[in-house]
Amino acid sequence: MKQSRNINMTTGNPTRLLAAFALPMLIGNLFQQAYNLVDSMIVGRFVGANALAAVGSTGAVTFLFFSVCNGISSGSGVVTSQYFGAGDTVKTKRAIANAAYLMFISSFVMGLAAFLAAPGMLGLMGTPEDILPDAITYMRMSCIGVPLIGVYNYSSSMLRALGDSRTPLYFLVFACFLNAAMDVLFVCVFHMGVFGAALATIIAQMISGLGCLLYALRHNPYFMFSRRDWQVDPVIIKHSVRLGLPLAMQWSLIAVSTTALQAFVNSFGTSAMAAFTATTRLEQLLQQPYGSMSAALATYAGQNYGARRMDRVKNGLKHGMMMSAVFTAFMLLIMQLFGNQIISIFVADEEVIRIGGTALRMTSWFYIFLATIYMCRGILNGIGDALFAFINGVVEVTCRIGLPMLVVMIPTVGMWGIWWTTGLTWMISAIFCLLRYFSWRRKASDAGSVVAQDEAEMQAE
Repeated sequence: MKQSRNINMTTGNPTRLLAAFALPMLIGNLFQQAYNLVDSMIVGRFVGANALAAVGSTGAVTFLFFSVCNGISSGSGVVTSQYFGAGDTVKTKRAIANAAYLMFISSFVMGLAAFLAAPGMLGLMGTPEDILPDAITYMRMSCIGVPLIGVYNYSSSMLRALGDSRTPLYFLVFACFLNAAMDVLFVCVFHMGVFGAALATIIAQMISGLGCLLYALRHNPYFMFSRRDWQVDPVIIKHSVRLGLPLAMQWSLIAVSTTALQAFVNSFGTSAMAAFTATTRLEQLLQQPYGSMSAALATYAGQNYGARRMDRVKNGLKHGMMMSAVFTAFMLLIMQLFGNQIISIFVADEEVIRIGGTALRMTSWFYIFLATIYMCRGILNGIGDALFAFINGVVEVTCRIGLPMLVVMIPTVGMWGIWWTTGLTWMISAIFCLLRYFSWRRKASDAGSVVAQDEAEMQAE
């Protein structure tokens, strides 16, 4: 079968393979984050700090609902990558087809639930009354876009499972430029406020999602389905749900933890909220290289686990950490030297700039722990370690809820506890990730792969 842009990671130099996969995905992720950055900069500069705080206050609770879709997408991607690594073309195509059922149902249900829950959730978080109407508007508009995000997540996760990280990039780049142009038109020209910023993002997501899917259907041989491929396969769906639900739970628990932290942030007023929004947007951008390498490691580990190349799976963490360490050192230097200047890109308010710049200098010392989390997560998610996903989520939610209660008890800490909580959460989570990885490494076998489970079930029958 013609392999299009797909990359088989079961042979070849791991560093070159990871770099070849991660670089296009990094560029794509940076453009995807540019959706949020453009919204934040234009809203903050042309509407005001209150509007920026309103946009930021929705991030955690919106992510809570998105996490289910992200988990299902990731679980289906693990199943597909393991079948692809094993060289099973029939099961690979069937896994891609069955993933569509799971993704589209989950994205519609979660989008509707988030739309209906928006006022109650934002009120429960203690969102200030002066920004609540804008926050509800932005969140509800974002929720309308969940099924559109589902289309992109589906097509991109399936392509990446096959080792193709370039195709999703092209559609994201175009959509990002379109989003920026529409942001200027809707917010600066038509004065539509946060509603206009959200509308621009929805239109851009629709184009990138549908474009990516249509291209895959026409050009990638694994998306050229027969009627047999579209049959519901209970075994594949079981594997996808078994791996996807723990991942969804992981992201949900992380979302719950960030929602709890957002409620803590809200208690310090609008300036702290605006600064937290700006630093969070920057950290999301910063995390893209780590996230790209993590996704590369997940595909790498999934394919090699399916191919039963345990030596290559175990070697993945070393290669990922070496590459991410260079980036970590560079970003630490940048944040220490230019923290205030970076925050000023988002907002002109001097108090917000002062708070945000100091916060960046604090959290940048913890970036190495953030890198460790992502590298371990990539390997363990790739092999389908469902228990790890649950452990990681529990640690995050415990830290983000418990640590604020502890740090505020320290004299003079005050609102800086917001960012101390972030850094300490990364450190503690990294320790647990390493413990879980080395625990798996000591007893590693290929018995947990979906390929091995299928073979065991066939022998039992």
